[in-house]
Amino acid sequence: METIQSHIAFLPSPGMGHLIPLTEFAKRLVLHHNFLVTLILPSDGSPMSAQKSYLQSLPATITPIYLPSVSFDDLPEDTRVETRIALTISRSLPAIHDALFQLLITKPCSRPISALVVDLFGSNAFRLARDLNMSSYMFFTSTAMSFSLLVHLPKLDQTYTCEYRDLTEAVVLPGCVPLLGKDFLDAIQERKNDAYNLLLELCKEYGSADGILINSFVELEFGALKALKEEGWFKPPIYPVGPLIQTRSINEVVPESSGCLEWLNNQPTKSVLFVCLGSGGTLSQEQINEMAFGLEMSEQRFLWIVRSPHQTAANAAFFTNKSVNNPLNFVPKGFLKRTKEKGLVVPSWAPQIQVLSHGSTGGFVSHCGWNSVLESIVHGVPLIAWPLYAEQKMNAVVLTEDLKAALKVKADKIGLVGREQIAKLAKDLIQGDEGKDVRDKMKQLKDAAARAFELDGSSSISLAQVAQKMSVLKSK
Repeated sequence: METIQSHIAFLPSPGMGHLIPLTEFAKRLVLHHNFLVTLILPSDGSPMSAQKSYLQSLPATITPIYLPSVSFDDLPEDTRVETRIALTISRSLPAIHDALFQLLITKPCSRPISALVVDLFGSNAFRLARDLNMSSYMFFTSTAMSFSLLVHLPKLDQTYTCEYRDLTEAVVLPGCVPLLGKDFLDAIQERKNDAYNLLLELCKEYGSADGILINSFVELEFGALKALKEEGWFKPPIYPVGPLIQTRSINEVVPESSGCLEWLNNQPTKSVLFVCLGSGGTLSQEQINEMAFGLEMSEQRFLWIVRSPHQTAANAAFFTNKSVNNPLNFVPKGFLKRTKEKGLVVPSWAPQIQVLSHGSTGGFVSHCGWNSVLESIVHGVPLIAWPLYAEQKMNAVVLTEDLKAALKVKADKIGLVGREQIAKLAKDLIQGDEGKDVRDKMKQLKDAAARAFELDGSSSISLAQVAQKMSVLKSK
């Protein structure tokens, strides 16, 4: 007798950083628990070529529905990224409702859809799930510490009147290391901004979920996860199901034209420092200069993925994912020639998964986006933390002060990281005594990450538990 597959819907926010971890979770449900998954994809009007290329590589049991683009004609040009993301979801709610309703009445494989899974910006869709008699879950794509901060945000909002960055004492979230207000995620640093108020309202909905899934694992954030599970007032069960990462880079289907993998093949084991500040991260021209001179001074081998500069926005490439001009035009004159024996500079993009898994890669200068952090942990590559935007400063705190798995840059009063510091950190991480503890810790975390997904591993058990719950149709 043929088994009827359970069918659930996923609602990722715009941006590859949201889409990738949700679809990796969907792949686990499809491949290990016999689910059908429909991805409902709101659009903010940004180019979707990278997204569509990635989605074409997914199993046939994961199918996308593309919603019409929402209009932002009423928003000023300097509207925060977080506001645009949140409004993309809220302005798409009627279309999301229609898509869910159609999935209910068509009943693929004779099984009605049983659950809706959203990310941190999608909690206002929970009421749609309730109206349509579905269970609702949140897949949180970052750390348990970041989730804890958002869960406690309504209380923090009532407790403090100043901006969080002006707090004179650290905030201690249950089970977490102390956190300075200036390291809170960017979206809540301006309390009069629309982004703050939108996120505050979304946070108030988190407690109405049937379950919260976090892309972390017990051995990585034991204290924060334990505290969340034991919070008496926060009702939804917590399921740590990470580390869920890509197993291949988005553009792997396209021939790798930069030559970086071939170059890595000719480098000694664990000798190369990979410098890549994310697909959306940008540096100022002054910081690009300091990075170049610092890498040169370090005398370490390096693979640097450079993007065109932006003088003010650290996330200027978040929506475009492209450099307007050839980034190689912005490195210091003579730098490429002087360093050609030690380094390779690649414009805009490289296959990060293949680079991190390569035997020649010995360290990673990262913006601390959580996807990149988890990829680094899974492949055992020690880090230099260079946070730029979003919740990356919080992730850097977890890495440096809690896990002791990264060294961290320290900017001066004008926000610049100097060449001498870059040179010292690069040398320390690859071969220095100060970096040895970090290298050893990352090896331990790599082993722990592998254990989490063994048959009796903590994340495998959590995933099986939540899959069973998701498959159950709600009684009317």
